[in-house]
Amino acid sequence: MAPVTRVMRLAVWLLAAASASAQTRTDFSGRWTLAPEPAGTAAARTAPGMGSGWGPDISIAQDAKALTIEFATFARGDMQPPTKLVYLLDGSQSRNTINSGRGPQEQLATTAWDGGRLTITTVRTFSEVPGGKPMRFETTQAIALESPSTLVVETTHGAALGGRPATSRAVYKKN
Repeated sequence: MAPVTRVMRLAVWLLAAASASAQTRTDFSGRWTLAPEPAGTAAARTAPGMGSGWGPDISIAQDAKALTIEFATFARGDMQPPTKLVYLLDGSQSRNTINSGRGPQEQLATTAWDGGRLTITTVRTFSEVPGGKPMRFETTQAIALESPSTLVVETTHGAALGGRPATSRAVYKKN
């Protein structure tokens, strides 16, 4: 009977550990508006205008499998549909297509949890000129809740075309 008891204890422990792990995942769902950093702060001077890359108003939906971010790509009245990015939360590769100045561009992304913080790593491949050698561009976005009504996105835009990587911080307030 002792081996059965050990197996049962192990099963209960594994279920409790899995449940605790699932509970630590932060839910970022909501509608969020970019809040300007206070003038004169280091954050206000870091990579001005780059922000999260998602724009000033974003909507986030989240379930156990995916995080979906939706935002307007152009100004109001532009008649463009919102951009919708879906990221799988199990770390497997997500594919999103965005429209940019070069036409539709495929992005490949993976996610990783570190406690309540979610990191999204996105890779884009493009050519500087048509028919040119493909280049790889990587962006990392670390998302965390500073409070229930404050979302912080730290974005590192990888080096492209011989430039240096740049990191910016965007703070969003919940609507």
